[in-house]
Amino acid sequence: MISTTLFWIIIPIALLIGLGLGYLIRKLIAEAKIASAEQAAKNIVSDAEREAEGKKREMILEAKEEILKLRSEFEKESKERRVEVQRLEKRVMQKEESLDRKSESVEKREENLANRENAIKKQEEQVRNAQKEQTKELERISSLTTDEAKEQLLSQVEKEIQHEMAVMIKEAENQAKDEAEKKANRIIATAIQRCAADHVAESTVSVVPLPNDEMKGRIIGREGRNIRALETLTGIDLIIDDTPEAVILSGFDPVRREIARVALEKLIVDGRIHPGRIEEMVNKAKKEVDNQIREEGEQATFETGVHGIHPELIKLLGRLKFRTSYGQNILKHSLEVSHLAGVMAAELNADIKLAKRGGLLHDIGKAVDHEMEGPHVAIGAELAKKYKESKEVIHAIAAHHGDIEPQTVEAVIVQAADAISAARPGARRETLENYIKRLENLENIADSFEGVEKSFAIQAGREVRIMVKPDQIDDAMASSIARDITKKIEDELEYPGQIKVILIRETRVVEYAK
Repeated sequence: MISTTLFWIIIPIALLIGLGLGYLIRKLIAEAKIASAEQAAKNIVSDAEREAEGKKREMILEAKEEILKLRSEFEKESKERRVEVQRLEKRVMQKEESLDRKSESVEKREENLANRENAIKKQEEQVRNAQKEQTKELERISSLTTDEAKEQLLSQVEKEIQHEMAVMIKEAENQAKDEAEKKANRIIATAIQRCAADHVAESTVSVVPLPNDEMKGRIIGREGRNIRALETLTGIDLIIDDTPEAVILSGFDPVRREIARVALEKLIVDGRIHPGRIEEMVNKAKKEVDNQIREEGEQATFETGVHGIHPELIKLLGRLKFRTSYGQNILKHSLEVSHLAGVMAAELNADIKLAKRGGLLHDIGKAVDHEMEGPHVAIGAELAKKYKESKEVIHAIAAHHGDIEPQTVEAVIVQAADAISAARPGARRETLENYIKRLENLENIADSFEGVEKSFAIQAGREVRIMVKPDQIDDAMASSIARDITKKIEDELEYPGQIKVILIRETRVVEYAK
């Protein structure tokens, strides 16, 4: 019991003693650590102070070196600036000295100029006085005032200038004509070379081959009724002669001749030849020829690249295939004129489409000229107007034979292309001798009238220009002579189309400068 109590008393005391000892030990350890830490801190601070001091000394040294460097650069720059300022001061001083010298020179010149000006004024005054005295003397000698003399002199100078201008204008005109002629020849030559065409003279007869000579009797028929029916229906003469196995169709209307040829060929193939069958075949042939005419017209527009033509004009174009002029096929002629006009328009930078259209339609009047009164030029222009062609195309048609003055480049081109196509060797069947003889007869008729000085047949015999003597023929007589010449041409000559008679009465004044 006692030992247990003691045990419980000793245990707390031991605990207290242990706690006290632990506290003391921990305190001692802590104080030791604190002392060690303080010493370490002192060492660190000491090291930092030493390092900072070293850094400070380095920075001070660097700063001193930088200051020395800047001071050296500043002194160098200052020295250079002082040298530059001295050099500028020296130049300014030199310029001042130069300006001083120039100022002295200018003053001297001004003084000289003032002296010269005074001398010139005196001389001018003397010249004016002398001119006045000379003018008075000249007026006294010539009996003319100053204004009258000026007017006379100006008039003389004006005449001389006008003469020189006229000479220059004439030279310029001649030069321009020469250049234009060269260019025109080149363009025409180019157009002819690029548009070569073959020409075959058209005939007024057609030959239909027969399988045998017995067919001739069947074509004639009993008492000639078959041949009469065929000739009556077609308007073509059938010539059945000794030519073996052939029948000749003769007529001046190519369309009718073609209808007769087609109908006769169909009758020969069919073998049944009698008036009723003849009439049936002739009607079929008319339809075939009408279709052929339309196709030829369409082909012509396709070949030339001219589109938008009225269908009736296309049919009239196709009819030209069966029309000739001096043996020249009019449709081939129109195609050639269209191509030539297009080439020349391209060379001259003109309207190519307009030129080709005018060239294709220029002879359209010949398709119906045997049905309508008047020349084919006027008929063609009316047809073009009727079927809504442009004014330019109508004008080109109306002017292509010179009946009116061409007003557009395209009209002149069509006129030239028409002349080129007609003038090609072999294009027309009329011989040179007959052509020249017809022109001579035309001029001889005009020259046979009293008062006629000269006459010229132009436009391939389509026009004659007559110069009369103005002192013998007045205006009233001129009109009468023109009518008489026209009547005599109609009575004595044979010619295609019409001939224009132009009578010219003029008065000329000629002077010569020597």
